[in-house]
Amino acid sequence: MPTEILMPALSPTMEEGTLAKWLVKEGDTVSSGDLIAEIETDKATMEFEAVDEGVIGKILIAEGSEGVKVNTPIAVLLEDGESADDIDTSAAKPEAAPAADAAQEAASEGGSDAAAAPAAASATPAPAAPAAADGSRIFASPLARRIAADKGLDLASIKGSGPRGRIIKVDVENATAAPKAEAKTTAPASAPAAAAPAGPSADAVAKMYEGREFEEVKLDGMRKTIAARLTEAKQTIPHFYLRRDIQLDALLKFRSQLNKQLEPRGVKLSVNDFIIKAVALALQSVPDANAVWAGDRVLKMKASDVAVAVAIEGGLFTPVLQDSDMKSLSALSAEMKDLASRARDRKLAPHEYQGGAFAISNLGMFGIDNFDAIVNPPHAGILAVGSGVKKPVVGADGELTVATVMSVTMSVDHRVIDGALGADLLKAIVDNLENPMVMLA
Repeated sequence: MPTEILMPALSPTMEEGTLAKWLVKEGDTVSSGDLIAEIETDKATMEFEAVDEGVIGKILIAEGSEGVKVNTPIAVLLEDGESADDIDTSAAKPEAAPAADAAQEAASEGGSDAAAAPAAASATPAPAAPAAADGSRIFASPLARRIAADKGLDLASIKGSGPRGRIIKVDVENATAAPKAEAKTTAPASAPAAAAPAGPSADAVAKMYEGREFEEVKLDGMRKTIAARLTEAKQTIPHFYLRRDIQLDALLKFRSQLNKQLEPRGVKLSVNDFIIKAVALALQSVPDANAVWAGDRVLKMKASDVAVAVAIEGGLFTPVLQDSDMKSLSALSAEMKDLASRARDRKLAPHEYQGGAFAISNLGMFGIDNFDAIVNPPHAGILAVGSGVKKPVVGADGELTVATVMSVTMSVDHRVIDGALGADLLKAIVDNLENPMVMLA
């Protein structure tokens, strides 16, 4: 029977996306692994692969449609021997009204200029997306879910062979029936806390400026996500701040020497490369600070996975350099350049900007002396880096001299890192940067 192709969840946090472009048309034959569409998430544009073979019988969502919810049918796939006449258009009619209501509600909230998605001409609906016993989502194709339901199979016990471990038709066809695990009964959730004040509505703000000329800029997915996550961070994370000045003259001299030696290899190290390495090694020196907040527990990390903020048009990415403590300065430099370049083109995969335990945000190249950054959950801290400027300092022997001084501020999640532990971590970072040769030992 015809199978619905659903809007995929291309990252663990994705709830909706934009169907940017179809790479197939109705009547095209596809196989598992073929690219069929480009999906824009809040962070990147990603290619979507077919997980079953068949013929594209009908495209339900036009390309360019915004705000398409995860698990919304976007197309219908036909198996061998089926035709478009087999698509049950009547089955979709009850679903059209909620979709129209949602579109009307979105419009009433001031919102989207995207064309309303056409009513989904749906095939026989597949069972709802299943979840494992721990509540995590099980990724399976609609056809695989339907076959599993017919055979009485528990998808949690089946290992997927499709893209990224997705369960596909052949997996359930080869599986033997087993009793489904009983869903755990959960206690009723306690009443939610009172919502924080949302501020004046968009209409109320616009009314304040009635008669004044302005341009209304629609929020894209990235801007909405940044607004939501940083508001959550400031409202839920108990921040505290630690500040230090770092003398950079030894590092700048050492960097200059290294760059001369690395010039034949086309390698040029930046100050930021040294900061990444310094943070990574400091997290190993102070392992209790190499941790993340996980709701009701703290996860202590083994490797130093350091995220670095990269500004792009309309927002930012924080690509993660995994195992930074184990990599050479030249390797970190090359990886950072690659991640930053692809971040600006919005070509990063989710695993390249998710994770990490600590972040760096460097505005020194913009002439900013110092600033306070917001902790990006679930990270335990973020280092805000200012520019290096010449300042008078008192030397070790009490003499007055001039040094290149860089101001840094470490924002810390007090649930994970206490004051003394945070001070130890920042001291380790300062020691690494003021004595750069030790980072090569």
